[in-house]
Amino acid sequence: MDHLLVLLLLLWSSALQTEGTPNSTESEEVRLVGGDSRCAGTLEVKHKGDWKPVRGLDMVIERSGDWTLKEANVVCRNLDCGSAVSVVKRKESSVRPVWRIESDCVQSGSSLRDCARSDISSSILNLTCSDSVRLVDGTSLCSGRLEVKSDQSNQWWSSVCEDDFDQQDAEVVCRELGCGAPSVLQGALYGEVEAPMWTKEFQCGGHESALLDCRSSGSARNTCSPGKAVGLTCSESEEVRLVGGDSRCAGTVELKHNGDWRPVRGSYWTLKVANVVCRNLDCGSAVSVVEREESSYRPIWRIDSDCVQSGSSLRECATSESSSYILNLTCSDSVRLVDGTSLCSGRLEVKSDQSNQWWSSVCEDDFDQQDAEVVCRELGCGAPSVLQGALYGEVEAPMWTKEFQCGGHESALLDCRSSGPARNTCSPGKAVGLTCSDSVRLVGGDSRCAGTLELKHKGDWRPVRGFRWTLKEANVVCRNLDCGSAVSVVEREESSYRPVWLIDSDCVQSGSSLRECAISASSSYILNLTCSDLLVRPNISVSSSTYGVSEAQQQEFRVLRGSTFTISCSIQPQYPGGSFQLTFTSSNTTHNYTQPAVNHSAHFLFPAAEPAHQGNYSCVYHVYVFSHNFSSESRLLSLTVSDPSVHHHFIRVVVLLLTLLLVNTALCCCCKACRGQKPGRQENIELDDYNLGVPAAGGGPTEEEGAQGAE
Repeated sequence: MDHLLVLLLLLWSSALQTEGTPNSTESEEVRLVGGDSRCAGTLEVKHKGDWKPVRGLDMVIERSGDWTLKEANVVCRNLDCGSAVSVVKRKESSVRPVWRIESDCVQSGSSLRDCARSDISSSILNLTCSDSVRLVDGTSLCSGRLEVKSDQSNQWWSSVCEDDFDQQDAEVVCRELGCGAPSVLQGALYGEVEAPMWTKEFQCGGHESALLDCRSSGSARNTCSPGKAVGLTCSESEEVRLVGGDSRCAGTVELKHNGDWRPVRGSYWTLKVANVVCRNLDCGSAVSVVEREESSYRPIWRIDSDCVQSGSSLRECATSESSSYILNLTCSDSVRLVDGTSLCSGRLEVKSDQSNQWWSSVCEDDFDQQDAEVVCRELGCGAPSVLQGALYGEVEAPMWTKEFQCGGHESALLDCRSSGPARNTCSPGKAVGLTCSDSVRLVGGDSRCAGTLELKHKGDWRPVRGFRWTLKEANVVCRNLDCGSAVSVVEREESSYRPVWLIDSDCVQSGSSLRECAISASSSYILNLTCSDLLVRPNISVSSSTYGVSEAQQQEFRVLRGSTFTISCSIQPQYPGGSFQLTFTSSNTTHNYTQPAVNHSAHFLFPAAEPAHQGNYSCVYHVYVFSHNFSSESRLLSLTVSDPSVHHHFIRVVVLLLTLLLVNTALCCCCKACRGQKPGRQENIELDDYNLGVPAAGGGPTEEEGAQGAE
């Protein structure tokens, strides 16, 4: 029976090895050479029978596509080498033939060979993988179920029983993988396929550089049950910091990676990307991000914006290189807007200045327009446009206990005076919701809806240089300015360079505000935009021989069938010339009539009204100015055509009523004349009763009583 058990174990381990090892044909096409082990060194790929190193991209020339830990991890898995720990771009003294393999191609799931293109470069990639430790099925390279590779000749990966693993062991694993300190250590957190098979208990001191350097017990463990595999999450929040600024929420961005603190150079970083760092540091919202040039080169971590926006950690997006450019970042320290559509909208939260700090929403009864102006200024946004309670939801009743009393000129909300007594009466649904505007304008054109696009960011008005802008992106600006739709977007070259805001089209199309997409740069290219809403709205009116004239207010205007009517279009004088198009729509037809504008108006005559003329009319003014066609449309006018017989019947009824009234009046006059010249009180009463249709006899006072009443 024991021999049978041993045989089954051998067969099982052989199956595991076959299953866990990459396809031999594929793995032979990739290797790491010149390192301390087969899991570290220069990355080389065999393609078309030729082994060549893989190049790193030059980010001065190329927008994106460089390698990060995410792409390096594909190689590590291919080589059965655990997780990617570092990827370094190394400069050689001379250029040589290389394979260019872009990150986007690798992330799509294609093989390295399928992504390879022949090139020449002096920049090549060095990779380091963890040799015998990895975290699998987690949310990042720093989380997952722990697996260890046996050091026996018949190698396989095995999960570890949580009873054989403690906090000190976890510290060693996180260090070996280049991650931060362990934050979560819990069995079965990331699932498992079967019971853990690692047969030794680790006894690390916590200072070792690799897990297999730790002492371990010699006795075999065969009692670990399913659901007990080690699940480990290494932290990343402690591995980023801002240094050299006025507070812990401002300064040069530095990342600790592979045990090394270095400044960060951002590839096309915007406020959206910078906000990841601010959240990581619990520092509110990103206010500014600036790329600063130093006097000399030094080692840095370059972090591509696209990688961060994909949801990867900063560490996973880091590539080692040397540069003289580094990032300076400023976050709001104690104010932020959350759950909004941009960094300039959301539910207001303020951080307490107590030692036990937390974020709390604010009651709208404790907040007014001047307070809102200060918050928008502190966040680097435009003026407040919407201030409304519960606009962006809330989890619980606001907990901030003071009423703000800002003058509107302060630079930070916590600089404002506030009331001393605590407020504990704010009910749910009353949290401040705030939207600050984007400060954009078009200048130098013939109207406020045409000209050079400028954005105010960090208190600085600069022209915008658009990267791959089309009418779609320009439309965002036109809508923001209430200027209709974009008609044209032109990139114009000036004679010299000047500071600009570089705004990428992809960022704008993602729904972000222009401010969130702005990158500080210098350029001689700027954007000129023209929006459609250059014109005032034309007026529409109708006149007929029957009912006179009426302006369009979407009411129903009635004309008599067979009568003559005229619809007039006019517009306030702005530009010479142009034409009017009268558009008619009904339930079953549409017609357009066009006339040139004479004295800024046109008149459309209809000699005989018919039922076919019944429907909605509007005037559209067209004019060609600034080398473009523009148009503007009036309100709708609804027209109804009445039948003459109905009209004549109505007139007959009116004439009959007037006749009856005249007859009644004449009878009254005759009665007064017949009474003679004695207009006594009784006569007056009888006349009144007659006019009311009530007999005088027996119903009113006698002549004697009337006389007594008179006396």
